[in-house]
Amino acid sequence: MIDALNHLPHPRGGAEQLAEQFGDLAPPLTARQAAVESSRCLYCFDAPCVNACPSDIDIPSFIHRISDENLQGAAERILSANILGGSCARVCPTEILCEQACVRNNAQECAPVLIGQLQRYALDNAGFSEHPFKRSPASGKRIAVVGAGPAGLSCAHRLAMHGHDVVIFEARDKSGGLNEYGIARYKLVDDYAQREVEFLLGIGGIEIRHGQRLGDNLSLSELHQQYDSVFLGLGLNAVRQLGLPDEQAPGLLAATDYIRELRQTDDLSQLPLADRCLVIGAGNTAIDMAVQMSRLGARDVNLVYRRGHADMGATEHEQDIAKANQVRLHTWARPDAVLLDDNGRVRGMRFARTGLVEGRLSDTGENFELAADAIFTAIGQCFDEHSLSDPLAAQLARDGERIRVDASMCTSVPGVYAGGDCTALGQDLTVQAVQHGKLAAEAIHAQLMLNVEAA
Repeated sequence: MIDALNHLPHPRGGAEQLAEQFGDLAPPLTARQAAVESSRCLYCFDAPCVNACPSDIDIPSFIHRISDENLQGAAERILSANILGGSCARVCPTEILCEQACVRNNAQECAPVLIGQLQRYALDNAGFSEHPFKRSPASGKRIAVVGAGPAGLSCAHRLAMHGHDVVIFEARDKSGGLNEYGIARYKLVDDYAQREVEFLLGIGGIEIRHGQRLGDNLSLSELHQQYDSVFLGLGLNAVRQLGLPDEQAPGLLAATDYIRELRQTDDLSQLPLADRCLVIGAGNTAIDMAVQMSRLGARDVNLVYRRGHADMGATEHEQDIAKANQVRLHTWARPDAVLLDDNGRVRGMRFARTGLVEGRLSDTGENFELAADAIFTAIGQCFDEHSLSDPLAAQLARDGERIRVDASMCTSVPGVYAGGDCTALGQDLTVQAVQHGKLAAEAIHAQLMLNVEAA
């Protein structure tokens, strides 16, 4: 349990009642709905939806197969581009990617084709009797993948398809990365992340070793020596701090820590609940935290951001979810001080009003306070420097705290590739991490085969 919140009460509802509050955010399409929706696709020749998809899924092609009632063909077309297409269909911000680009997304049509929902429908109903992809003949090559998140899993699967053997080193007890530990429970329900991992491993040739953490019981130098290539899908595992006094007081916690606990518990009624809750941040994690606290039964949930709505990392769709769950969104306010009660526990926070002065964010001189039993910070995650502390890892070129990679996902160290949130490419989306892993796998395969031919 979360020690910083042990003094808080539990939710008032029972386990079954709370479980209902965390049901599927977007119920799946019925067969009739899928048929009607797939018929709306115009199968555009230039397909702007494909150009907007970070994982290059041939969207018109899979939708056409749904229309023809060929669900296995539709699913295979999706998975050939994105092996984690099931989770991406549930968590991907389609409203700012493929669906935003859809030619039906205009005032006359009212709504784009529901691409994400159709993708989910195809994958949920394909009914594969065996893994849809076969391994190429064994290459005799072994690749180390660090991190069993979306990037690492995607890379491993594509390498296995090419006949290579892959060992994934994962720090946590379960595979899945963000899908398992960091996504709102109502977005990925029914242990979907683990079922997707099991499906992916069905191709064979992939071994996962848990409890292996780079910088602790694992070093990049050793992996580089022992394997033919290395892929780093490390993610961002450290949490940014507010930089305020009393930040370690009971009642103040990183949102990611609570979300991880919430996703792993079998009984939501045993979680600590803040009746009055503050969330600091403006991205999807902040929204997920605020909405889940509201669904657990918090009476007063406030989300505070230092800039305006237009600058929030969370999409308008996510903001609407927060509002629909009675979350108050406060903008143009900066955390100024943690307020404590007589027992040294969080009782609220003081904020400084902010505004733009000649294009720069500045304090206005006004302050206000919000009461809270707990404060959850979601102001971004950062790189765990300890993971790259060995001599070879220290040679990796960086862009800020992210690992620098080229278009092939190759780092500055030959034979070492990286992808996902630990690199500076993209917007830290699951679908982009999957694409990074796929691109890295193709680059690794090409390089290994080139070496074989040269020999």
